[in-house]
Amino acid sequence: MNIKEIKAKSIITKSGLPGSDFTINPYVGCLHSCIYCYAKFMKKFTNHHEVWGKFLDIKVNAPELIPKKTDKYAGKSIVISSVTDPYQPAERKYKLMRRILVNLVPLKPDLCVITKSDLIIRDIGLLKEFENCTAGVSLSLLDEDIRKDVEPLASSAQKRINAVKELKKAGINTFIFISPIFPELTDWKEIINKTADFTDEFWFENLNVRATNRSDIWMWLKRRRPDLSERYRAIYFTKNNYWDWIEGEIRTFCRRKGVNYSIFFHN
Repeated sequence: MNIKEIKAKSIITKSGLPGSDFTINPYVGCLHSCIYCYAKFMKKFTNHHEVWGKFLDIKVNAPELIPKKTDKYAGKSIVISSVTDPYQPAERKYKLMRRILVNLVPLKPDLCVITKSDLIIRDIGLLKEFENCTAGVSLSLLDEDIRKDVEPLASSAQKRINAVKELKKAGINTFIFISPIFPELTDWKEIINKTADFTDEFWFENLNVRATNRSDIWMWLKRRRPDLSERYRAIYFTKNNYWDWIEGEIRTFCRRKGVNYSIFFHN
C-alpha cells in the first residue's frame, strides 16, 4: 500500500458530471478497492503505476484551498466526490472532508455528497448547515458475502442503509445511488423496498465494462460466478436490449412504488 501526503494546487474543479457545476476530490485514488471502479482511468493523469486501490495521495492542504470569500459558488452545485470517496478509511485520520465542509458553508453552494462509507454520519451537523444539501450512498449488492469480495474496504450494505436513515432523520435530503447494477446480482427492487421510507430519490447506473476494469470484472466472474460468464458476455458483446429492458422495469417499478428516480445508463 502506497500512501503519501501531497500539496494540491486547486481543489474545486469544473465538473463533467450531468447536473453538477463543480466537484471536489480530497484524495487521489481510493482504498475501497472496488473491482468495477470506473475512476481507474485517473492513473493516466497521476503517474501512478500501482494497482488501483493500492495507492492513495492525500491532498493535505485541500481545506485551505477553499476561498474565504466569493460569490462564485453561491447556488452552484458542487459534488463531493467524482473520482474518489471523500469518506474512505484515511478520512478517519485526516478529517479533510470535515474541514472542507466548514470552509464551504459560507460560500452557500448546492452541495451533493456521495460515498460508500457510513463515516458520513460523523458530519451530519455540518451538512445541516448548508441551505441546500443532498447526501447519500452508492449501493450495489445486498449479499454481504459477494459485496465484501467486490468492495473489500467499503462499509457494509446495512451500514450504508443505516447512514441514509440517519441523514434523513436529521432533515437532510437523501438519495441512494444503485450503482453499479450487476446483471442477475443487484437486487435493486429489494434495495428500494428496504429504503423507500427514508430515501428521497433513487439513482440508477448500469455496470459499465470498460478497458480499465474489464479484466478485473471478468476475472472475478470466473472465480466467483462462472455460471454467469456466458450471460455477461451476451449482454456486453452482442447486440441486445438488456439495459433497455432493465430501464423499463425500473421505470415501471418506481412509478408503482411512487418513488422519485433518475436513470444514468451508458454514461
